[in-house]
Amino acid sequence: MGKKAVIAVGGNSLILDSGRKTVEDQLEAIREIVEQIVEFISAGWEVVVTHGNGPQVGFILRRSEIAFEARELHFVPLKNCVADTQGAIGFQFQESFANAFKRRNIDKTAVTLVTQVVVDPSDSSFCHPSKPIGEYYSEAKATRLANKFPQWHFTIDSKRRYRRVVPSPKPVRIVEMDAIRTLVAAGYCVIAAGGGGIPTLEDANGGLSAVDAVVDKDYTSGILAKELEADLLIISTGVEQVYLNFGKPDQTGIDRLTTADARKYIREGRFAEGSMLPKIEAAVDFVESRRGTAIITNRQNLERAIAGQAGTRIVR
Repeated sequence: MGKKAVIAVGGNSLILDSGRKTVEDQLEAIREIVEQIVEFISAGWEVVVTHGNGPQVGFILRRSEIAFEARELHFVPLKNCVADTQGAIGFQFQESFANAFKRRNIDKTAVTLVTQVVVDPSDSSFCHPSKPIGEYYSEAKATRLANKFPQWHFTIDSKRRYRRVVPSPKPVRIVEMDAIRTLVAAGYCVIAAGGGGIPTLEDANGGLSAVDAVVDKDYTSGILAKELEADLLIISTGVEQVYLNFGKPDQTGIDRLTTADARKYIREGRFAEGSMLPKIEAAVDFVESRRGTAIITNRQNLERAIAGQAGTRIVR
């Protein structure tokens, strides 16, 4: 078996731009990403693909809200939205991989695995939900939803727009890890842990029960890379590389980042929570545990980043 890589594709990487958000547009973005990943596979790497689902879950919730407001259908639970996106996005990856493999005469099959992750019931996020999801609401609509779903939490911004917030616990264990190992060992290209996995509580007897929360896909991807004993973790995001002072006049790109410097920057609060911070933390944890390499870049520069010509490379 060749070297192993986990490639984490951000949910926003599946959106071409603000004007192209349809399912067909998403397929176009996935095809572009797959072409680059297949180059990697053709060089002898075994690959597991993970992906985000933030915008896509928002779309499902919005459709559900419209149906609810029209008194036509029931509301879709968040945990089911996560599962739905795993299947729908995974299907588009599978189709794209199948066609790319066929064109290149590569004897390989892609398979999607609906993936659950165990989370800690005592995780502080359950007491203090803070992860925004879905659309912005007027006060009147937020009130209607809160009356219908009293367990929901909302936040309000400076423009008096309301938005639902949910827990975002850190993953503890990937339930289907043995199945992923088996599929990779058998030569499959695996798409797994979509959206960070379906967050699940485990009781004393090993029983599982999914919860309405979201898990950051970068943390799950880091666990997956460690458990798979991967050689490389690639995290695709919306920017070409990691920056210090991002968005400011003195913004500075980082080509190479040691784990020691990364931890220093984390302590200094140099990376945005819910954005670059989980990517850096996942990369550092993987590199220090596996002595492998992590790369952070955008979808347009995957090939160049792997060749050392773009992105940020995190090393010991």
